[in-house]
Amino acid sequence: MDRKTLFGCLICLLFLLAGCSSKHRIAVGSKNFTEQVILGEIIAQHLENRLHQPVDRKLNLGGTLLAHQALLSKDIDLYPEYTGTAFTNVLKRSGVTDPVVVLDRVRTEYLTGMGVEWLDPLGFNNSFAMTVRGADARDRHLEKLSDAAADPTGFALGAGYEFLQRPDGYGALNVYPIRWIAPPKSMDLGLLYTALLQKKVSIVAGGTTDGLLDKLDLKVLEDDKHVFPPYQACIAVRTDLLASNPEVRKVLSELSGKFTDASVRKMNSAVDVDHRQVVEVAKEFLQKLGN
Repeated sequence: MDRKTLFGCLICLLFLLAGCSSKHRIAVGSKNFTEQVILGEIIAQHLENRLHQPVDRKLNLGGTLLAHQALLSKDIDLYPEYTGTAFTNVLKRSGVTDPVVVLDRVRTEYLTGMGVEWLDPLGFNNSFAMTVRGADARDRHLEKLSDAAADPTGFALGAGYEFLQRPDGYGALNVYPIRWIAPPKSMDLGLLYTALLQKKVSIVAGGTTDGLLDKLDLKVLEDDKHVFPPYQACIAVRTDLLASNPEVRKVLSELSGKFTDASVRKMNSAVDVDHRQVVEVAKEFLQKLGN
């Protein structure tokens, strides 16, 4: 090969490498608790399986506002989020409990104000679960939060930091005049049920899809006054990604409606109780979907 031909080949190779390096790699994010990490991994694996290209994982980012800011700053392209969380904590709205209305308002304001689209719900709702020990529920005749409010013994609350700060969390419980016998204890979400069973607290703010709810003698008290908004899980994705790669919308939409409260609770349990790897649990879920 002469020098001129070799030089031409090198130029072509440089252009090829430049084209490959400039191609955007999709970044999937998640917040910092088990369910979010599982969902993020499922989304990432599904994209890789369907698009046949690697995906960046930026899972376990932190709380709601950190994940949201990562989306707006383009550190990530998409992540799973809950309608009620976006409605109350990001958009600072309140007073609506109809899931259709909440989703519609979230979709509209995210799209027009942030350039973010909310895809159709994944199929499950993860609301706050005010949970007591099963024995206490039976002894104190507790079925709903109004029962807790009428109980003169009172309660010591354990909750994650975000719940204590959020207007749809601890603040929303003011509707129920529960007697608090101690200041609420802020703790890691993974320690809530341990603290409850060890009687360090007498009620905790968990989630309705927590895996331990099916494994332990616990009672979730009904939110009979409906103070918590709906928390339908959806994928929030940047519109510029959808515009530049229309196939992404089709692939992500394949996950809409494929989850249930029970299936998510089972996956959470597999990780938190059975100590299985998130990657394996996500892969197994997708295989059951035929992916």
